[in-house]
Amino acid sequence: MVFAKSGDVDFIQKIKNSNLSGFVHSIFHRTINFQCLEDGELYTVACNEIDNGPNTLVIDVDCFDRMDLKIIDAVYVDNQILHIANKLSIQIVNVELWESKLPLLPNNIERLKDHLAFMKNYIDLHGKSGGIKNASIFQTSFEKEMSKLLQERTGLLLNDLVNNRMTSALQHAESLIGLGSGLTPSGDDFLVGILTILNTNSGFTNKSFCEEVVKKAKSLTNEISYMAIKKASIGKVRESLIQLIHSLINGTEEDLILSLNKVLNIGSSSGTDIALGLVCGLEAKIKAGGRL
Repeated sequence: MVFAKSGDVDFIQKIKNSNLSGFVHSIFHRTINFQCLEDGELYTVACNEIDNGPNTLVIDVDCFDRMDLKIIDAVYVDNQILHIANKLSIQIVNVELWESKLPLLPNNIERLKDHLAFMKNYIDLHGKSGGIKNASIFQTSFEKEMSKLLQERTGLLLNDLVNNRMTSALQHAESLIGLGSGLTPSGDDFLVGILTILNTNSGFTNKSFCEEVVKKAKSLTNEISYMAIKKASIGKVRESLIQLIHSLINGTEEDLILSLNKVLNIGSSSGTDIALGLVCGLEAKIKAGGRL
């Protein structure tokens, strides 16, 4: 028996209601994903160094390497305890509840603009190549061409968003889905950043754009990446992304560096690609006068 440390409030409630069953979908060093039979979504059980996120339960273990977990292992709830086959049982007593809540962008954006300029420069210096960011001299010609293609398509999407050409923007967003290597392709990660920012205002006017991106992603990328896009489309993202946006709005430069480093350390290049999506979304909002 192990104990959960924190978790998404809706995930915890499903466990308390015993309204959760499924099977293991994928297993990694520090995360397990299982598919829920009730709603078809992926849920994540994460080790203690992973941050909170949508559909995520963080538990007090260091890794899953020695648990003999297998794909298709049954997942079920009994007496408010989450079980994975007979190999892992997770108790949720005294668990910290977490909920994804994005901040609203301020009316006075001067500090935000300064922080955004700093963030762009920091990513250029410290972000990881291999995705959208310019490839290093050690990468193959294919990787360099992929970065070039990603940059071209993300630039076209930014231009459409700024000019409120949402039909064309959707086409360019679709062209990014599944584009790039890795478990979550760079184009998908970038869209997670864009969709996150589109959800940071109270008078949200582009809900239909977000919904259409999700529909397109369903058949164009893998399930793990699709779930990230689906959740971002309704403003549900990882805690580290939310903290980064808070730092952009209200933090000091030191806060921003700490928050940005946490995001840049996600995956191989995923964090950098997500951060560039956040930058693109914020630039589009600012240039469009907050219209997006």
